[in-house]
Amino acid sequence: MEQIDERHISEPGLVVLDITGSDEDTVIAVMKRLEQLWATSGIVSIRRTPGEPGAQARVYADVLRPDIGGP
Repeated sequence: MEQIDERHISEPGLVVLDITGSDEDTVIAVMKRLEQLWATSGIVSIRRTPGEPGAQARVYADVLRPDIGGP
């Protein structure tokens, strides 16, 4: 997983969320729910690491700003 860039947490309210779930559908469901709550980076690519269980995704969010409707 890439290192967290300083710009992604450069001010209060900005967070980086690493999500791990048992399958891709679960991870997508979490990302969709986060999109309803906050301004996020949206539905991002899901990764699987060979030999490790689960599916992972990294989402960037502004928890002080509600969802603005997305693209």
